[in-house]
Amino acid sequence: MTSQEIRQQFLDYFKSKNHLIVPSAPIVLKDDPTLMFSNSGMTQFKDFFLGYKTPTAPRIADTQKCLRVSGKHNDLDDVGRDTYHHTMFEMLGNWSFGDYFKKEAISWAWELLTEVYGIPKENLYVTIFEGDAKENLERDTEAYDLWKQFVSEDRIINGNKKDNFWEMGASGPCGPCSEIHVDLRTPEEKAKISGLELVNNDHPQVVEIWNLVFMQFNRKADGSLENLPARHIDTGMGFERLCMALQQKESNYDTDVFTPLIAKVEELSGKKYTGILTDEKDIAIRVVVDHIRAVSFAIADGQLPSNGGAGYVIRRILRRGISYAYRFLDRKEPFLFELVAVLQNQMGKFFPELEKQGKLVTEVIKSEEESFLKTIETGLLRVDKLIQQTISEGSKVLPSVEVFELYDTYGFPDDLTRIIAEEKGLTIDEAGFEAEMAKQKQRSKKDSASKVYDWVVLEEKPENFVGYDQIEAETYITRYRKVENKDGEFYQVVLSNSPFYPEGGGQIGDKGVLENAVESFEVLETKKENGLIISLINGLPKDAGAVFYAKVNATERKNSQANHSVTHLLHEALREVLGTHVEQKGSFVGPDYLRFDFSHFSKMTDEELALIEEKVNAKIKENIALQEFRNIPIQEAIDKGAMALFGEKYGDSVRMIQFGSSKELCGGTHVKHTSEIGHFKINSESSAAAGIRRIEAISGDKSEEYFKNLEKQIVELSQLLKSKDIVKSIEKLIEENSALKSEVESLKKEKAKGEIGDWKTAYEHKGDKQLLVKKTSLDAGSVKDIVFQLKKEIPTSVTIVLSDYDGKPMITVGISDDLASNYQAGTIVKDLAKEIQGGGGGNSGFATAGGKNLDGLENAYQKALNL
Repeated sequence: MTSQEIRQQFLDYFKSKNHLIVPSAPIVLKDDPTLMFSNSGMTQFKDFFLGYKTPTAPRIADTQKCLRVSGKHNDLDDVGRDTYHHTMFEMLGNWSFGDYFKKEAISWAWELLTEVYGIPKENLYVTIFEGDAKENLERDTEAYDLWKQFVSEDRIINGNKKDNFWEMGASGPCGPCSEIHVDLRTPEEKAKISGLELVNNDHPQVVEIWNLVFMQFNRKADGSLENLPARHIDTGMGFERLCMALQQKESNYDTDVFTPLIAKVEELSGKKYTGILTDEKDIAIRVVVDHIRAVSFAIADGQLPSNGGAGYVIRRILRRGISYAYRFLDRKEPFLFELVAVLQNQMGKFFPELEKQGKLVTEVIKSEEESFLKTIETGLLRVDKLIQQTISEGSKVLPSVEVFELYDTYGFPDDLTRIIAEEKGLTIDEAGFEAEMAKQKQRSKKDSASKVYDWVVLEEKPENFVGYDQIEAETYITRYRKVENKDGEFYQVVLSNSPFYPEGGGQIGDKGVLENAVESFEVLETKKENGLIISLINGLPKDAGAVFYAKVNATERKNSQANHSVTHLLHEALREVLGTHVEQKGSFVGPDYLRFDFSHFSKMTDEELALIEEKVNAKIKENIALQEFRNIPIQEAIDKGAMALFGEKYGDSVRMIQFGSSKELCGGTHVKHTSEIGHFKINSESSAAAGIRRIEAISGDKSEEYFKNLEKQIVELSQLLKSKDIVKSIEKLIEENSALKSEVESLKKEKAKGEIGDWKTAYEHKGDKQLLVKKTSLDAGSVKDIVFQLKKEIPTSVTIVLSDYDGKPMITVGISDDLASNYQAGTIVKDLAKEIQGGGGGNSGFATAGGKNLDGLENAYQKALNL
């Protein structure tokens, strides 16, 4: 049975049990402040469990793309070193939202595994929650009694809280769970030791394949448990492990989920995969084929590699794969990008985002490979310099601070530093390196540390967003909670009527004030979490239950919504000018400027940018009225021509924004007429990533301010030049400047000619050479000309010039051709450059070095005299 058949059979089975089959949510989470990525199948249904949203159906089934590389659920370090851990994996799941519970979940799981998939019953073990006295949680006897109908009691194992009480995170929905484990060992192995002893003991052939979670509690911030409004079922079955079991393999990597990718790596690298767990080559191949899946899906879902947040995680995964390929597969050129086509062929039918975004994914990965391989090459030079320095100091241990700097600042893999050091008979200061790593983690933890307390609910009032229609509203605080971070103590509040737009869709959250006759509080930010609009204020009201007046910062809102509306017009104009391949890949909308990222594979020309500005400003002048469609079915919006952004998660009902022919699904705030935007001005166009261009622009007040400043500069220039024709005056200045430069160059050459005569007579005979060590204030070009001439005219000569031109130290070394085998200019200059805290290079006959320490020239001079 192929992996595609296994996946389809799961969905078909639960469809027969009246489950709605839904597509996987994006692997990247854009509007959840608690998670970067979907790390389990239940992530997209979290709001259903918490009661914030009504489920689309009481029974749902799907396969969800998951990523576990950060936080509590982090499998990254295990990937490649065993047969069953992955960064990206599929989680097959069936869900009940207040509908069926343990009885159906257990009986259907057993029926699917044993009767539909045909797994021998004697190969299965189950676990149940044994209870926890500290939390006053009893043993799950209900699950135990239900399992007894299918499994002998000696195959039902008590599990502790770690293994059999599932929690999404430090807080949130949770409950006891029942795991199903499969024993895939040979009969001979089973005869030696019972599978009972190997369950949850990290045996590669005795693995958990399905976890049935009985979701009935909510973990509060203070650690206490409260009952959820309704009981739910949340199951997750590891697709890759299921394939291993059904295809009778000993490793996930031996299934057809991975074998096509492995075959391609073998073809590209010339290395044969043997499946040995301890073989570094095989580990590298497993790392590469695992990581290419995670990175490809993340990019396809809209997350580009970057230096921060979720983008940093994706870059780290990709660089880990590149590093393993570089070290153990001898791949010094990009090649991971060539695996994308194989992945598309495998999974594109079920995950169409891979097909649609394939070119972008391929280009981004290739660009990242090229960049990181350059980083590695540069790092190798730094490592070599560090090794030479360590050896010269008589040490056998590379210092931890420098090794950590290579890793943390320059992105050079620390394990590669270890390998190179070992080849030279050296080690690194492991304890010191770990200490540096701990310091960095502590700094990061301190910077991001915050403590969020539980909600204090004042009264159960409807909580409404009224910000589309008004920027001021009479309101009550329905709930609040304290937040402590490095900046101090604050309070998050939820309002009965909130005019504050919560951060989302690229638009920043509103700021403003919350006040009444007695008190006033600054609203510092507004975000959305679990369906709640949360505003951060700088204190707690004395009477939190009083009536307040919420006021949005009107100026910032006006400018933000102008920038948001103009991004829609910009998007449309880009597609008209560049082509319909253009798709939005990210945006930032604030009161001061807008940033718009879009798919396009070449730099835009000045003519294209001018045409874009012209088209957008024409739409602004048309004074097009906003047409807003709130809460319409998503299919109706698509039928009307609305553009849905790829990688975004939309509900069954959406909001459509229309300005003439521009139609997009959008939850942001917008102007009522395009004329309110004022004027649109592009500030810059640049590359955001491979295949992604970025436009930064302004509109509204900032655009007006830009032209006022421009006008002011023109007036000042006109006064300074004493001319109204600024262009003509500047052209004249350029001509005069060019003439003066030519005159200066001529004078320099004349001066240099004069110097040469004096320098020729200053050589001293020392051993096998004529040595000249000279101080000067000549510029670098003049010094170079003189040294090259002296190299030709003075036989057996070593010429060393120390310059302080423009207050900067520089050392130049020239060796005549007849001494090339005796002296190396690069070696000499490198040694002398230490005195001026600098570095440089060249070849055996000519080399230069600059530095920071001007005073060090005297030491370098004395040192050179002794050559």
